[in-house]
Formats: sequence, C-alpha cells, structure tokens
Amino acid sequence: MAVLGRGTAYGSISLLHALGAGYGAALSLDLPVKVMLRDTPDRQEIIDPHGLLEAVMNTWTEVGLQIPDGELHWMVRSEIPSGVGLKSSSAVAAAAVLALADATSTELEIAQVVEVAVRAQFTAGCTVTGSVDDTWAALTLGWKVVNPSVPVAEGVALEGIWPNPEDWAVFIIERGDRTAEIDPQAFGMAQANFQKALMAIQQGALDNAITENGRGVATATRDTAGRKICNDLLVWGARCASISGSGPSIAFLIPTVNEAAIDRILETLEQRGLTVFETAIRTE
Repeated sequence: MAVLGRGTAYGSISLLHALGAGYGAALSLDLPVKVMLRDTPDRQEIIDPHGLLEAVMNTWTEVGLQIPDGELHWMVRSEIPSGVGLKSSSAVAAAAVLALADATSTELEIAQVVEVAVRAQFTAGCTVTGSVDDTWAALTLGWKVVNPSVPVAEGVALEGIWPNPEDWAVFIIERGDRTAEIDPQAFGMAQANFQKALMAIQQGALDNAITENGRGVATATRDTAGRKICNDLLVWGARCASISGSGPSIAFLIPTVNEAAIDRILETLEQRGLTVFETAIRTE
C-alpha cells in the first residue's frame, strides 16, 4: 500500500450565512480532516452520501488537470461531525483537492483550490450557495467575507483574524443530524439580522456578528428551540452563541478566564441532556 497524496483542511462556524445578506463568512476552527489518495482501498468504509469525493475527482479532470495512473482510492479521517453546520463538506472537498495536487505535484494557488472544491460541492449537490466562505475557512486562518456571485479569486471583500484566539474557549452543542429543509427564500425573512451581522463584522464586533447571524438562521429555519438555547447561553455568560451554518449545531464562545461561567454552562447543558464538545479557533 502506498499513499500517493495527502491533504488537510478544517471545519468552521458561521459568522454570516451566505443566503442571508448575499455575502458569507466563516471562522476556521481546529477541527481537521485528513484526506489521502491511495493505490489500495481503505479498510474503513468511507461515508460519502453525496458522492463528493467522486465529484472532486471529476472536477479535477474537467478543469484540465491530470490524475495519477493506476488504481486510486480515497482515505478520510475527520474530526468534523458531518451534516450539522460545521462545514465538513467544504473541508473534505478542499482536503481532497490538496491530496490530488500532492499526488500529481501540481502547484495551485489557494484560490484555485477553493474554486475546484466549490465546483465539486455544486456537482455533488451538497451546497446551495457554493460554500465559498466555508471553503476559504477550510484552508486559511481567520475569516473572510466572501461574495459568492463573483469569481473566487475576486470574491474576498474583507478578511481578518479573531483577536487573541488563544484566550477563547469554543464549544459546540450537538443536536443530531439536520432535519430542516433549507428554503433560500425563508432567509429573506431574517434579512435584518443578517445585515446586522454584516455590519458587526465591518465594525470588528465579531461576537455580535455570530449572535445576530444565529438569530437570522433560527428565524429562517424556524428553529425556536435553538434560538432559546442561544439566548440562555448569553444569559449564563457566553460572549456569543449561534446556530452554525444551517444548523442544527450551536456554537458558543467564552473567554477562558471565565472558568466559573464555563463550568456552570457545561453543567447546565449536561442536566438538559445536551452533548457538548470543546474545540478552538485555529491559529496554525
């Protein structure tokens, strides 16, 4: 068995849902996925309901790039829960493109990797907006406000990093798989929240952006339970709380120095029967 190529990308949480204000933004987290291209099958079954990895391979050849000769198989090792709003599809697609580039000694700009990964996600049908912002977050630190309606290389309108990321604890509340149907028109009902989120990003108030975006997503997906959990988290001491992506996972951030508040929140969530795991804002 030989590994022909390797790629690593990362999950993220939403600062701004791309269906809400015409722009999208996501914050990269320390939730890695590693994708390898091999010449023999992996013993572990790959769960790929959308056929995303096949779409990556097809898109790679459609843009005129060469694949290695011989038998090819994928291997995926991911720490990102799938289908819950933590951008797993974008991360897998980006990591797979990097693995192909590594296997073929192909040098690509990051914008080119994003473009191929986004095209593959459209082909696989696992995105409505293209997830351009999520794919940038899978490959680069910090966040980027992205216009998905223009070419990838021209679409970054604003970018930055979360101030002092090592001083923040990031927690994800898991609420099972997504069940709500995503209706793009419903996001127009919450346009005021998404505009507030965009304005907050422009002003550097990233915590406010996360919270306002989550309120917009809750309205668009009619997730009243999720909105209540977010509101409770803010009362209990979280600096921001939001439904990530199109849900149902909820992310909340709190300074690490607030140990008492963290303990209180985690204990309360456990009493409510909610599963929580900790991650971090990616710094390297």
